[in-house]
Amino acid sequence: MAIFGVGNIVLVLSILCNVVPSLGTKYTVGDTSGWALSVDYGTWASGKTFKVGDSLVFNYPSGHTVDEVSGSDYKSCSAANSISTDSSGATTIPLKAAGKRYFICSVMGHCSGGMKLEVNVEAAGSGGSTPPSSTSPPASGGGATPDSPATKSAPKQEVPAPSSSPATVSPLAASLFLGVMIVLLAF
Repeated sequence: MAIFGVGNIVLVLSILCNVVPSLGTKYTVGDTSGWALSVDYGTWASGKTFKVGDSLVFNYPSGHTVDEVSGSDYKSCSAANSISTDSSGATTIPLKAAGKRYFICSVMGHCSGGMKLEVNVEAAGSGGSTPPSSTSPPASGGGATPDSPATKSAPKQEVPAPSSSPATVSPLAASLFLGVMIVLLAF
């Protein structure tokens, strides 16, 4: 009977290992304001920790675009070499790899008017020790580096804005569920 219990535990663990990573947070860019000229995306992004598995949801009316661009094109507000572009009004960008991602609206004057977003995507298992992302290009020193006060951003990742993650399962809840399943299947 103990072998049957161990087999069930292995089965549940393998299922959860495939399901839990896909439960990333869906961040609605700009929250209820959406992707628009009147939003400070630096402030919006500063309190959030973006991780691999999360996604960005851009909601906007016609007359705007979501273009993913390189860091240099982000700084110059150029969409000439866009990595991707969409103007559907509802664009979801999955964050599949760690690193900086840059988004702008390519409509003339919109990027320079503030419709630009820079996010730093952390590895899924990272502890949140990098500074929060912002929409401002880094200072002329070649980029920001984490310093001691910035490493205290871990509590922010545990409490994302309610409108940014309405149906998200926290890693703590997933771990508790896994623990309960193991205990139940072991007996």
